[in-house]
Amino acid sequence: MKEFLIAGVTSGVGKTTISLGLMQALINRGLIVQPYKVGPDYVDTAFHTKITQRSSVNLDQFMLQDIEVLRALYARALVGTDIAMVEGVMGLYDGYGLDKLYCSSAGIAVHLDLPVVLVVDGAATSTSAAAIVKGFVDLEPRLNVIGVILNRVNSTSHFELLKRAIEHYTNITVFGYVPKNEAYHLSSRKLGLVPENEITNLLEQVQILAEVLEDTVDINMLLDCSEVAREHRSWQSILAKFQPDESEEVHFNLDAPYRLAYAKDPAFQFYYQDNFSLLKDWGVELIPFSPLNDSALPEAEAFYFGGGYPELHAEALASNQSMRQSVLYAHQSGAPIYGETGGLMYLGQTLETEVGVHPMVGVFPGVSYQTPRLRRFGYCEMTLKEDTVLGMKGDILRGHEFHYSDFDTTLPTVADFQKIRDGKCLKDWTGGYQVRRSFASYMYLHFYQNRNIIRHLIRAMSDYRRSK
Repeated sequence: MKEFLIAGVTSGVGKTTISLGLMQALINRGLIVQPYKVGPDYVDTAFHTKITQRSSVNLDQFMLQDIEVLRALYARALVGTDIAMVEGVMGLYDGYGLDKLYCSSAGIAVHLDLPVVLVVDGAATSTSAAAIVKGFVDLEPRLNVIGVILNRVNSTSHFELLKRAIEHYTNITVFGYVPKNEAYHLSSRKLGLVPENEITNLLEQVQILAEVLEDTVDINMLLDCSEVAREHRSWQSILAKFQPDESEEVHFNLDAPYRLAYAKDPAFQFYYQDNFSLLKDWGVELIPFSPLNDSALPEAEAFYFGGGYPELHAEALASNQSMRQSVLYAHQSGAPIYGETGGLMYLGQTLETEVGVHPMVGVFPGVSYQTPRLRRFGYCEMTLKEDTVLGMKGDILRGHEFHYSDFDTTLPTVADFQKIRDGKCLKDWTGGYQVRRSFASYMYLHFYQNRNIIRHLIRAMSDYRRSK
């Protein structure tokens, strides 16, 4: 099996651009590519999925503390594919805290035995690039750096100078380079890159880049170096502990499967695909719907509003009064409703943007408003102060927050949050709101971190069905 991880020496070095170009180049060769992303990022995975037509999988070491589970989810996604491509996060050794292998691209590469292709920005350097590569290779001897791709190279002669320097002073192969060219430059935005649905010429840009890479990168050599010999991975046995046992069959083994409807349109886009896979494993039928375009909720036993950009679609969301009333009625009827970040904003009373105040659903009394800078960013832990649809009082759930907004309400919070790094609490706050069976917060959660998450959600769906 051919597997490799694309890592950068820093953020902004061109990992995503090169990753997408390589994915397209490999697809052009007739290969089935399974994409992955290190960390909690939703935007890059949307790009991956757009190009490969396969759901990109997040590999997050903070939320998935059990490395065996992480390995199993990685292996499960590989079934039926030809090659695994993992896009790293930030710089190769940048993770969460001092430990260079914790939540970093290097950590994922070591834990999953992945060969690493290092991306180096060659725009303003020459022989010094060799020192950069040597430092990254020598810092962690367990890491298997198989080669380098140079980005933003000025000319063929510039590339030859860089290549000779790196290969002279290190034992690392230079696979090739990407020349400077705005034709395949992807614009930046708050979350790292613009959402893929806002780039109308994404496929054209990536196809141009793929054709360039066929000329400037030795893809055959890269593939030869990325062959990984693995023993048979019994990922089924690792993930079996997340499956329902006999005592829980009463909650799902009915004549008709439970249905979970989730918001999916330009305003709500951010979901971990593994969360959906786990729901399917419990026999849940997943039904997408659009708060922007549909007139009412579909029939279901639970509703999931993920993150996204509701602030960019606030007027349209507000104008769809029948959908807002449908969501509020489901809440008042006792349906389990779960919202993450943008979901919380939509489920609140109003959403305040630069152009005005827009009525939202009203499950949670309060107003969401934009902030000029990041309100919160990064990994954190949530300790529940009372029972919710996702856990019991005292449960600790791990996730991440990333939002340029806040929620002002008189509701009591139902969770304590902490940002703990290297054993020190850097910040603590309260958040999360629950009314009836509706729960929302600014935290994104990966359900495979704790089996109780899916158990509580299924039980809430069971209770709701029995109450109707």
